[in-house]
Amino acid sequence: MARPELPPVGIALAADIEVRAGSNLYRARVRWFDPATGKRRSKSVALATKEAAATWVAELESAARGGVDPNTATMTLGEYGRRIMHLAVRGLEAKTLDPYLAGWRKRVEPSLGHLPVRMITNGAVDRTVHGWIADECTRSTVKNSLAILVRVMEQAVRDGIIDRNPARVTGWQREFKKAEDELDDPRTLALPDWAALERLARTLVARSTGAYPGWGDIVIFAACTAARIGEVSGVRTGDIDTGTWTWTLRRQTTPSPGGLVDKGTKGKRARKVPIIAEVRELVLRRMEATGEEPAARLFTGPRGGRITTAVLRDATHWDEVVAALGYEHLRRHDLRHTGLTWMADAGVPIHVLRKIAGHGSLTTTQCYLHPDLRAVTDAGTALSAHLRAPGPGWSPSGPQLRLIKGGG
Repeated sequence: MARPELPPVGIALAADIEVRAGSNLYRARVRWFDPATGKRRSKSVALATKEAAATWVAELESAARGGVDPNTATMTLGEYGRRIMHLAVRGLEAKTLDPYLAGWRKRVEPSLGHLPVRMITNGAVDRTVHGWIADECTRSTVKNSLAILVRVMEQAVRDGIIDRNPARVTGWQREFKKAEDELDDPRTLALPDWAALERLARTLVARSTGAYPGWGDIVIFAACTAARIGEVSGVRTGDIDTGTWTWTLRRQTTPSPGGLVDKGTKGKRARKVPIIAEVRELVLRRMEATGEEPAARLFTGPRGGRITTAVLRDATHWDEVVAALGYEHLRRHDLRHTGLTWMADAGVPIHVLRKIAGHGSLTTTQCYLHPDLRAVTDAGTALSAHLRAPGPGWSPSGPQLRLIKGGG
């Protein structure tokens, strides 16, 4: 006969806070006896303020009163997920389990896995989901990724690590519908012209701390190459060929459980992107600053760190700036829409534009065509479909032409 599950027994903590010698940091430490082994354990953290240290201690004391081990209470989402995943997915059928685990591995853990479970908020989850939508993940992909996150966080509630499940976000379906509508006509998201782009770059630089000019370089380069911010962050000096003035786009910077990492492009394939005359001086200046070292990053933050769309947003007060300039809709990803729209309007053939963009589907690329040109291409597509439709005179090899006597 199975033994009934006993309620958690509180863990007694001894805590102290002290100023670390030679620094302005406060060390908060807790000590306790492991109820399973009887051994004495301890955990400490250095924080910037005494208030933050006291909050950390209070949170662990609260968890310990519920029987939660401090090591578990401070575990990152990635570590916690690996430990309890068998509990989180119990009862799932195989056809559901596989996409759930793929969502955890490919999206949840890279986005949130480095954060302690207790630090994951409703807002953090909301921003993460919107990031997946901005990265053009499908509706089912977002749904599966969020579903496994909800299950893991629900287990954290049962374990007493958190009081409520922050992954139960609402409204993302409406946001996804909005994103779909925008992708149907991404031209509406583009900046109108070069002058608008330069004005945006100047204003962002002026609004940033220390007026760091690199932010403006990043914005202009992203728009003129139709690249994602993560792809701009991944550019190395050796990726630029100044003989042909092309950029071999090989990698992008993305969040991971251990912080930011570089990985392959979204389409998993390298692609060639032209570098237009208007940004070549900018590129040469950045290359010179790296000492022509092939492995050096072409674009970094003011302290040499990797950049992300969130870093660019926060450092430049992006939302305030674009609103003041009259572009309330403009997101960092819309710099890519800008570049592709401008290329389409310049007459770049659609098959070439598709290669530059790295689109998997030609339908996605067609959204950037000018409405007049799109009408012409759609007419051609319709004619082809009509001629290849099964009917009189049709054969598998293609339409058959018939000579009509007396025809003109």
